[in-house]
Amino acid sequence: MRALLIGRDELQRLVPHQGTMCLLDGVLAWDEDSVTCISATHHAADNPLRSGGRLAAVHALEYGAQAMAVHGGLLARARGERSGGGYLAALRNAALHVSRLDDLAAPLTVHAERLMADGGNLMYQFTITAGESKVAEARATVIGQSEKEKA
Repeated sequence: MRALLIGRDELQRLVPHQGTMCLLDGVLAWDEDSVTCISATHHAADNPLRSGGRLAAVHALEYGAQAMAVHGGLLARARGERSGGGYLAALRNAALHVSRLDDLAAPLTVHAERLMADGGNLMYQFTITAGESKVAEARATVIGQSEKEKA
């Protein structure tokens, strides 16, 4: 695994996902427009998304959504703020290239690129790979929380 820029403990301070529900292990790189995260939690027996001892490929979409949340948290922290959070409103052009995650030997690399930001509303494209193999990809829209909802 490549050296982490940001480890799991720091990552959990940026997002609402805690404990085993935080599926990402760390951040490899990030900038204003994108983030690349890594994870080996698809091998964990206590992964909360497992069912019947297996982790279906559809759960790769949650890995992508969490990378988006990490990026939002990093951007907010860079501005001296805390991320306001949001709601996943839509997934488009989702493609799963495997049937399961738990049988992939390599760590998952999750790359999320911000395509659009309009206030608290965001659109990202994300891709998940395991080694050289593409696992999943999608475009996601997040609707930011209003100030009233945050209170």
